[in-house]
Amino acid sequence: MFWQTVPLRMQAPPIIVRGAREHNLRDITVGLPRGRLVCLSGVSGSGKSSLAFDTLYAEGQRRYVESLSTFARQFLGQLPRPDVDSVTGLSPSISIAQKSAGHNPRSTVATMTEIHDFLRVLYARVGTSYCPTCDKVLEAQPRDQIVERIISVRSGQRSMILAPLVRQAKGTHRDLFTDLVRQGFTRARVDGTVHRVEDPPALEKQFKHTIEVVVDRLTISEETRSRLAESVELAIKTSGGQVIVTSEETETDDQPEDLTLSSQFTCVSCGVSYDTPEPQLFSFNSPLGACSACDGLGDIYGIDAKKLLVDPSRSVKKGCFGVLGRFRDMPRWTRRLFNAVAAHAEKKKNYEAGVMLDTPWQKLTPTQKKIWLHGTGLETIQVSWRRGRAERGAKTKFEGVLAMLTNRWRNAKSGIMRRMLEKYMSVKHCHVCDGARLSPQSRAVRITSAVAGPSASPTAQRKKKTTSKKSKACETTWELSLDKFCALPISEAQVFISKLILDDTQQVIATELLKEIRGRLQFLDQVGLGYLALDRKAPTLSGGESQRIRLAAQIGSGLSGVLYVLDEPSIGLHPRDNIKLLGALETLRDKGNTVVVVEHDEETIRAADWVVDFGPGPGKRGGEVVAAGSPQDIEKNSRSITGAFLSGRDAIVLPDTRRKPDDRTLILEGVRHNNLKGIDVEIPLGLFVCITGVSGSGKSSLVSDVLEPALRSMLGSDAAVPGDFDALVGGEQLDKVIVIDQSPIGRTPRSNPSTYVKVWDDIRKLFTMLPDARRRGWKAGRFSFNVAGGRCGACEGHGSTRLDMDFLADIWVTCDVCGGTRFAQDTLEVRWKGKNVADILAMEVGEALEFFADAPDIARKLQTLSDVGLDYLHLGQPSPTLSGGEAQRVKLSRELAKRSTGNTLYILDEPTTGLHMHDVRQLLDVLDRLVDAGNTVLVVEHNLDVVKRADHVIDLGPEGGAGGG
Repeated sequence: MFWQTVPLRMQAPPIIVRGAREHNLRDITVGLPRGRLVCLSGVSGSGKSSLAFDTLYAEGQRRYVESLSTFARQFLGQLPRPDVDSVTGLSPSISIAQKSAGHNPRSTVATMTEIHDFLRVLYARVGTSYCPTCDKVLEAQPRDQIVERIISVRSGQRSMILAPLVRQAKGTHRDLFTDLVRQGFTRARVDGTVHRVEDPPALEKQFKHTIEVVVDRLTISEETRSRLAESVELAIKTSGGQVIVTSEETETDDQPEDLTLSSQFTCVSCGVSYDTPEPQLFSFNSPLGACSACDGLGDIYGIDAKKLLVDPSRSVKKGCFGVLGRFRDMPRWTRRLFNAVAAHAEKKKNYEAGVMLDTPWQKLTPTQKKIWLHGTGLETIQVSWRRGRAERGAKTKFEGVLAMLTNRWRNAKSGIMRRMLEKYMSVKHCHVCDGARLSPQSRAVRITSAVAGPSASPTAQRKKKTTSKKSKACETTWELSLDKFCALPISEAQVFISKLILDDTQQVIATELLKEIRGRLQFLDQVGLGYLALDRKAPTLSGGESQRIRLAAQIGSGLSGVLYVLDEPSIGLHPRDNIKLLGALETLRDKGNTVVVVEHDEETIRAADWVVDFGPGPGKRGGEVVAAGSPQDIEKNSRSITGAFLSGRDAIVLPDTRRKPDDRTLILEGVRHNNLKGIDVEIPLGLFVCITGVSGSGKSSLVSDVLEPALRSMLGSDAAVPGDFDALVGGEQLDKVIVIDQSPIGRTPRSNPSTYVKVWDDIRKLFTMLPDARRRGWKAGRFSFNVAGGRCGACEGHGSTRLDMDFLADIWVTCDVCGGTRFAQDTLEVRWKGKNVADILAMEVGEALEFFADAPDIARKLQTLSDVGLDYLHLGQPSPTLSGGEAQRVKLSRELAKRSTGNTLYILDEPTTGLHMHDVRQLLDVLDRLVDAGNTVLVVEHNLDVVKRADHVIDLGPEGGAGGG
């Protein structure tokens, strides 16, 4: 039939919005075709996001929530009903906004996309286990070998033979104990304590528990070999392959640890048994899989060896460790311990006597340094000393100077001691797992791919101290553990996982897992994120990157008939990668979805099926639909600012002359952070400098992770820890570093542009000088809506009160005492030129500039707000209602209002985010003003209009990830 051949998006009626008045929208009526890629364009603050997020998405979400029962609704965050007459033809809506990926350091790209969950199962089921100590394949161990091992290690000891049944699992486990009674067992060890199975402890359902059944209690010797063999066989049968031998004696400090043996995973040469790999073993959020030193974070806050070593030319005895002082000044026990460690190492490693204590630190070998810093591991040190004629001694373990001082800081009761040690501390890679987050056993399970060796990728090898024989580059195959696989960029991980070497059984097990993993990796690469490593931490992702990760998840979900609302998906993308993103958006559209994007990028606007252009200006001057139609229709519209730029009637022109560099330069030498390959970078000072390159080429690593913290550290403004580099030359020519980003200037409605740029302080001071205020003795705090006294007591300075509507969305009602002015009645009686403080907060910046023309300090700060193109904002406009671009320009205005020293470095990371071409021109004019005052402006940017206006360009690449830097 005909209807079966017609695409879904041609059949659907359009989405029609009638009478939208949210924020600055002026009662607009607009139609959006269903099943198309629709682009909303217009200058910053013209009302695009108000329609897309606050009207379309909010109404779609509200309708979904209202379809639920009243009981379910009270648990969901309700969006208020948008100020709109009607919205028809609306589909279920999903918003993919530019919010950050969160601040949880445990969250990574792999966990956000659920790839890590599938990888854990893959490694547990088809990975090959190796011994963490000797790197030999783990093999099955027969019963007799287990018995022989128990007799050799625990001979003569009264012990219990246990069979593990539950490992770190939630629940009350009542049925398990009933089953054990039926099988004839009498005791079980529950969370480390032995109980009788007929009278088990009451276990908390929400807590994780470990349960091992006691199979036998006996004294281990040759005489009890046959009984031991029977017990071991029963334990293996009951647990499915594992036996635990534990001491039955009362707990003491020198009680031996549990001996775990397995009939499945044992290293024959080391004689050590390991747990059967389970998915939990590969999770750094589980106690089973996490590195014990850093609890799966990969980083620890501890003593930094670089800060601790005050003079490498001194020996340990002469005080190379600054905080410990010279040998004679150390506490008696520390001197005895150091002497014992030195003697132990010299005897075991055949060093000359005195080498460990008397050799200058810089001449010690890496092994000798490691002994002092990180200890001797599990080896026992014999410490001996004389008291009178008698010789005394004690056995101890040496954990290293770093751990010793960290423990001293952790246990210090004196605040002075803690502050002194904190000078030598920093967040650093865990010295046990080297940032891999996983336990040694987890890191020793590998899978093999038919890919020829590591591709010299520093990203993939950055966490690798020593390369095992198994995983060195070879001609045909490449073996990787889970942490090494996650260190690969997504593009390389795709290649590795596509050519896994599996036998027939493994192929059956892994089919579904590999389908999910490959699909997710492909979608991430499709949205231009091929340069990201899977272990990249979520807090380090930009807003654009986290948005595209969520976009990839939506492409993979396969939904159709949905309204997707996206906020500038192209931010952070190099123009070369835009084509991939557009392909992803078209894939979403072709599945029968309606894709609405708020976008300023010219290429995305031209690729849209339908464009709605807002304007003509920002704020009160905007809120209208200037033009709607195809990109070609927008070009022809004379009222559309976007159309003028698309058609070439308007453009950002090249500067008439470019500034010439003088002799002032800033030089970074040997930068090796992330994928940067030991590069030297020379930045001329006093110019407008732009750093460019494809996504993932190392721009943010160079500027945000190395240059900015290194300069802050040098200038003494911050104890920041920069990435790896050799030297910074020329930093003394600057007096401060200022970073201007697009983060909100305030998160509460009490914050506004006038308070942020400090002009409100001057206005309040002016009001305190007026006769009415002086007569009443009022200070500046009287004219603040944040301080009791001057503000309205009924609404506490909010201007409205919240009405709880139970299962409906809460309603904010204008305060009937102050009428929304936020101030007490007597405060409003004080007037200047006929206006009170509430009237002034309601003024636009341009209006206030004329009003305060004869107050120089106030006018100067208001002029800077006007200069950055924000003369349409109200002085009292709540900060959360500002767009990212507006917030950024308010910050620039605050800097312009300060007295310039001419020696400041301004760093801006992608400042054109959220800015229309018209706004970019205004931003460039402001940046030129900063440079003309003698300052240096350093911009990390993809926007070609900004790049062409720069005085000096530094281009990184040629590719992203391992191919960049």
